[in-house]
Amino acid sequence: MTQLTDRGTPLSSASAVDRGRAAALTASFLRGAIAAGLGLGMLAVLLTAMWIASPYPDGGAGSALHVAAGLWLLSHCFELVRPETLSGGPAPLGVVPLLLVALPVWLIHRAARDTLEPEEGRPQLTALGAVATVSCGYLLVGGVVVLYVAGGPLTVHPLRALLGLPVVTLLAATAGAWTASGRPRGPLPMWLPGAVRTALARTRTRAALRSGAAGALLLAGGGALLVGISLGWHGGPAHASFEQLAADWSGRCGLLLLGVTLVPNAAIWGAAYALGPGFVLGTGATVTPFGVLGNPAPPSFPLLAAVPEGPATALNWAVAAVPAVAGATVAWFTLRVAVPPFAVREEAWSARDTALGTALGGAVCAALMALLAALAGGPLGNGRLASFGPAWWLTGGAALVWTVGLGVPVALLLRAWRLRTRRVKGAPDAEPVSRAERRAARRAEKAEKSAGQEAKRAGKKARKKAGKRAGRKAGTAVGAAVAEPALPAWWRAPLWWLGLRSGPGEAMATGRADAVPPGPGSVPGAGGDPGVLDAVDLRPAGADEGGVDPDEEPYDFLAADAWHERGAREARWAAFKEASGDLLADFPAVPQPPEPPYPAAPQPPERHFPAVPQPPEPHDLGVPQPPEPQDPVAVPPADPPSGAR
Repeated sequence: MTQLTDRGTPLSSASAVDRGRAAALTASFLRGAIAAGLGLGMLAVLLTAMWIASPYPDGGAGSALHVAAGLWLLSHCFELVRPETLSGGPAPLGVVPLLLVALPVWLIHRAARDTLEPEEGRPQLTALGAVATVSCGYLLVGGVVVLYVAGGPLTVHPLRALLGLPVVTLLAATAGAWTASGRPRGPLPMWLPGAVRTALARTRTRAALRSGAAGALLLAGGGALLVGISLGWHGGPAHASFEQLAADWSGRCGLLLLGVTLVPNAAIWGAAYALGPGFVLGTGATVTPFGVLGNPAPPSFPLLAAVPEGPATALNWAVAAVPAVAGATVAWFTLRVAVPPFAVREEAWSARDTALGTALGGAVCAALMALLAALAGGPLGNGRLASFGPAWWLTGGAALVWTVGLGVPVALLLRAWRLRTRRVKGAPDAEPVSRAERRAARRAEKAEKSAGQEAKRAGKKARKKAGKRAGRKAGTAVGAAVAEPALPAWWRAPLWWLGLRSGPGEAMATGRADAVPPGPGSVPGAGGDPGVLDAVDLRPAGADEGGVDPDEEPYDFLAADAWHERGAREARWAAFKEASGDLLADFPAVPQPPEPPYPAAPQPPERHFPAVPQPPEPHDLGVPQPPEPQDPVAVPPADPPSGAR
């Protein structure tokens, strides 16, 4: 029974953990479904309120709910289709309001982030589990909405919905999980290729991503500024279009909300206009800073009323300041990492790395602008309305040309300015040097450098040849003899007599070959030499019999006492003071001998008090003393009676 009871505890705890994990997965799944329901519900409530407030609605409440579901799918970057038009055929609707895209992305991001927040009493899910469960819940609701809009006024292609909806959901959920994890920058996932992980881990790549994002943000902001200025310039036509499209207040509120959601699209259109390629207003009509090409026939809409008309003027060409500032921004953000303020030349990036980093930042900016241009445009119908907005490849190419062509020179100029040699204030100006003198100095410096390199190579070759020659001359016997440790005198003599050593150890002690007398055991060398050790000359090349090289200049050693003398110290201190520009203090003077100490104050004589008389001892007075007690005699105990045993 005890064994059965003990086995039940881990089983019950494991089942409790499994139940807690299943509950956490279910809660994460429900969070995804609730996020989809909140986005759909907000649009449904808004359109239903507008339908109720409209005095002349075109359909019933079911049509309003179908339109809300279609707009919810449009916010996920889907192209909708109107099956019933005045021409009788279906017409696409592909211009996605970019501000409307922010609603589902924010809801999915928040759901994934809240799922990974720790809660007491609930198991913590992994980031992968949270992304998977939240996405599954969201996609379940999305599939139901795709089926619901199939018979409404706005439909969607099922294949596009199947491919596009999971992409947006997974990206937003992954961003939420990354935020909940503290936005870690590493380590990168192992499923990425090694070259990609290495490139992303480099400082140059991070700087390029940051500078490219800053350049794209500045281009979008500059485009929004241009749109605002153009709307103010064409305020009359924009107001007339607004009143023409909506006569009642409910319609005006709806039109105003639609215009607000299309403001980011207009900013990207303005950025494309400033970059040069411009944007398309239907097939065969393009608006650029150099003028309007073709015959545009845009529909009546307040934002489209701000499109420039007529031939180009100096004001139209002034929009080139926006991409110019964007290129300078890319260069500045790259330079903040390449050459930080107060950096020395050794710590800064080279000119090649700085230019390459700026070019990478320009490429990132161009890629972001191409993506935004592709999302900001699309068709509004058939025929001439089949193409609206900027061309993504032209916009990206123009952004690349502006940011790289202008950013790289600006980055190199700023790098040279930050690494310039700063002149000390108050220092005398250098004498002017002519161009010929500078050229001669550069030639002399190059010649000196090349001569030094040649001398270094020649010395290396000479040392290498000398080493090889010495190795061939000595052989392995010399290495063994040199490596042999020194032996005591009482042991070297028997070995010498037995012929096992070439000498009694003088060569090992002195390091000279001539100190080894030829013995009976010496190995004969070439040419009748006395022995191997005698054949090896350990003196330097060109030395005399005493081992001294005549070409070598003796080194004059300075005695330690002379170095620490006061005169030498004063001379060194004077040199330091002159080199510092009289910033150092004077050398301390010769210390004066200490003054004799003052005589000590006379101390008062010590006072001796008479000793207190002690009372006499009793034996000194003759008093009889009592006898000292004697130790009692130990009496052995008596044996007990026999009966007690």
